[in-house]
Amino acid sequence: MPTSADRDLLVTAYTSFNARDIDAALKTMHADVDWPNGMDGGRVHGHDEVRTYWTRQWKVVDPRVEPVGFEVEEDGRVALTVHQRVCDLSGKVLMDHLIGHVYRIEDGLIRSMEIREIAND
Repeated sequence: MPTSADRDLLVTAYTSFNARDIDAALKTMHADVDWPNGMDGGRVHGHDEVRTYWTRQWKVVDPRVEPVGFEVEEDGRVALTVHQRVCDLSGKVLMDHLIGHVYRIEDGLIRSMEIREIAND
C-alpha cells in the first residue's frame, strides 16, 4: 500500500479534478509535471500546459474519475485502478470503465502520470 501521505495527495488530486478546481489540483503537482494527453495523445508538461489541456477537455466532455484501488509498484510508483466515466456535455455516457493511472511522486508532489488500459470484464 502507498504511504498515507501519497494516498492523501492522490485523493486530493482526484477530488479537485472532479470539482473542476484546477488550482487545487495543480497544487498536488510539481511545477514541471509530466502529464498524459488522453484526448490527443502525447504529453503535456508543467502547470500551464496541464491547465490548458484540462480547460479544453472540459469544453467537450465531462470526465469523472474515482480511485477504487491503490498499489505500489516495484519501482516505487503508485498504481491506481480508477473508475472513469466520461459523458458528453448533454450527459450522454460515452465511456464507463476501469482504467489504470500510475504516478511517480517526488518530494510530496506528483512528478508524472501514466495511463494504462486494464482488463474490464
